Amino acid sequence: MSRTALLRVSAGVLFLLGAWMAFTQNPAQPPQLKVNKVKEDLYEIEGDGGNVAVYITSEGLILVDDKFDRDHEAIVTQIKSFSNQPVKYIFSTHYHEDHSGGNGKFLPTAEIISTANARTNIVNKVQSNRAGDVQPARVVFTSETSVFLGGKEVRAHHFGRGHTNGDAIIYFPALRTIHTGDLMAGNTPLIDYPGGGSVVEWTKTLDAVMNDWDFDTVIPGHGAVTTKAGLKTYRDNVEKLRNRATSLIREGKSQDDVAKVMTAEYNWAPNSLQMQWSMPGIMRELR
Repeated sequence: MSRTALLRVSAGVLFLLGAWMAFTQNPAQPPQLKVNKVKEDLYEIEGDGGNVAVYITSEGLILVDDKFDRDHEAIVTQIKSFSNQPVKYIFSTHYHEDHSGGNGKFLPTAEIISTANARTNIVNKVQSNRAGDVQPARVVFTSETSVFLGGKEVRAHHFGRGHTNGDAIIYFPALRTIHTGDLMAGNTPLIDYPGGGSVVEWTKTLDAVMNDWDFDTVIPGHGAVTTKAGLKTYRDNVEKLRNRATSLIREGKSQDDVAKVMTAEYNWAPNSLQMQWSMPGIMRELR
């Protein structure tokens, strides 16, 4: 093989290697999403952003949340694996981009519904780490609203503050199932004080949900589908965290001292959103 040919082959190999590395490390690759059947005609799409609920009716689909903008095509693909119905309505549980970021892609053909506060927070660009241009809902409510489609009802209610000041809990009455948004998410709460959240009100809000609605199944904002008992355990853990922080603050501990305890006992990472959004607010609210 001539020197020129060898150089051409080597260059080709390096190009293909670089392309492969770019592909495997490219964060813009289609997100990996997974579908779970929750109950008859109710599915959950998990992965990347918040959990999406999909309710099938004879006249179209009702969704809860729509993840990031980048997830749109993957969500549509997953939906087509179990239904050919069009998306008609989307309830947004709150304004964060990992739950409402796909609004813009759905709005041309579907109606987005949220609390008035969630819409205001999007319009005012409250989320400090938002990367995209999240589109607000065109239909809002302050206390409760319902959608009736194909003989089925989906109800949304704002029970109070917690994760934000505009959290909506979504209820599927016929299935005795709720979607909590991030009022239940992961193992420890993220209190978005810039967005009007409250660790004091959080447990009161969940108490109202459990007292007012008849349900046995819970789709959280993030994490595995669980039960009403699982939601009660989460609620009690929020209360324990709040009581622990209150005790420290009233002992005169500094914000750094309280932050160290939150890291050691509740796994709040030093540079996490809990430290950025929750920690300063906790120090103010629990004094």
